[in-house]
Amino acid sequence: MATSDSYDHRFDEDVPNGSNTGCPDCGGRVRTNSIETVCEDCGLVLHEEPIDHGPEWRSFEDDRTNPERTGAPLTPTRHDRGISTEIGRKTDGKGNDLSGSKRRQLGRFRREHSRARFRSKSERNLAHGLSEVSRIVSALDASDVIDDQACDLFRSAQSEDLFHGRSIEAMAAGSVYAACRCNRLPWTLDEVSAVARVNKERVENAYRALNRELGLPTVPPSPQQYVPRLASELGVSQEVRQVAERLAKKAENHRLANGRNPVGVAAGCLYEATQRRSECVTQCELGACADVSPNTVRDRWRELKQIE
Repeated sequence: MATSDSYDHRFDEDVPNGSNTGCPDCGGRVRTNSIETVCEDCGLVLHEEPIDHGPEWRSFEDDRTNPERTGAPLTPTRHDRGISTEIGRKTDGKGNDLSGSKRRQLGRFRREHSRARFRSKSERNLAHGLSEVSRIVSALDASDVIDDQACDLFRSAQSEDLFHGRSIEAMAAGSVYAACRCNRLPWTLDEVSAVARVNKERVENAYRALNRELGLPTVPPSPQQYVPRLASELGVSQEVRQVAERLAKKAENHRLANGRNPVGVAAGCLYEATQRRSECVTQCELGACADVSPNTVRDRWRELKQIE
């Protein structure tokens, strides 16, 4: 259908929803709907894409003063992405108490709804795994971004059939650790395994399967990313933290962290920084904070002194 250039260019809100204006081409009847203005005889499109001046929110009150949206946004942390139905219990939508018969009816609705929530066993496993991911993220006190990314990884692992020979709990913990690695966050495998319901070996196996099959953009952890957390837990000054970060970067440039535990290297850098700023932090305290032995802290500190 052609578009007329000779039609008078009025604003969309000025176009009537009727047939008062004739077609400039054939003189036929013009019809306007919510999308376009078109001639019913020859099909000439006179105007399109009108402007909607109504509110972008939906009101559930009689006076139209409650700017509520239609619902929460989609979330990857739920097996149905957050579009499931929630059935109330004792009150209706306006807060009024329900009668006993209505409450019993809602109870039957909730029972049947809970039985029909999952269409297959895979959806049930997905819901269980996503709840386990959220539990681990909450135990680590990580952000919602890590929760969303870990849930997406768990979905991808299920779609790629990576669950064969691995438990749901192991894949959930492996997804959380993989999300932390992709974002260069200072949570170690031991810390993730400590809050998981499986041992460290199974979490590591799940992470390796995710990294191998999904091609995750992970990079080797550096000592620098562990310095802020250790400094915060020890309560040292900002100057010590800045010196330790510079020492960690220098150690990485000299390949001191190659083949060594990056947390131990970070602890050695932080110990050297406390020595320079005359703050009292022992090697035992650093080792307990970094979950390494005091000998590891002392060895990394001595290696750091050699590259000065």
